Amino acid sequence: EHEQWSQRRFENKRYVYIWADGVYFNIRSDDARQCILVIIGVTEQGRKEFVAIEDGYRESEQSWTELLVRVKEQGLIHSPKLAIGDGALGFWKSLHKIFPQTKHQRCWVHKTANVLNKLPKMVQPKVKQALHEIWMAPTKKDAFEAFETTIQAYSGKYPKAMECLEKDKEQLLAFYDFPAPHWQHIRTSNPIESTFATVRLRTDKTRGCVARRTILAMVYKLGMSAEKKWQRLRGFKLLA
Repeated sequence: EHEQWSQRRFENKRYVYIWADGVYFNIRSDDARQCILVIIGVTEQGRKEFVAIEDGYRESEQSWTELLVRVKEQGLIHSPKLAIGDGALGFWKSLHKIFPQTKHQRCWVHKTANVLNKLPKMVQPKVKQALHEIWMAPTKKDAFEAFETTIQAYSGKYPKAMECLEKDKEQLLAFYDFPAPHWQHIRTSNPIESTFATVRLRTDKTRGCVARRTILAMVYKLGMSAEKKWQRLRGFKLLA
């Protein structure tokens, strides 16, 4: 079923936004951890659906490139307007090659965790609040101002954390160029995270006694089951 689904055509599909991530599972093999590359897209009608669920090698650029090339060859000729994902460089490099018109949005949840990891525990709540004020700002101008304020306040004592934040400034605030009702959906890679939290509950019960093909089939079936319960995007009338 998964093999047939992976070969379907995309001629009549147009995805406005896509979310991408590499999801890891414990399997019984030499590789110890299996990486499954996942792309979820939202159509112009506001319906979210899986675009791809594929075997990958540690989120490498080569793995993502092979996946995106295949999807394009299967008829996905329209570049998504925006792609949302974490800091895995492999995805962004291959996206730039295959869909160069697509804008990049870094996931705020992942970026917040990366920044806080570079700070002492006592400072983390303050900085977390400062980051919250950036991505909750009512306009892009306000967000840029909050960004600069945060950098100025903490770069003296915590340069590594602030470098981590500043290097992705444009990609962190890309979502402001899109309709405000969509912001809560496109600031983070939550559609993938929340779906795979429930998938992991099931796969963790196997305690690593599944092989590569088995886990791929299992994740596919659980993913298809989850997809049926997905709600339409807020403000979906603005997507077209």
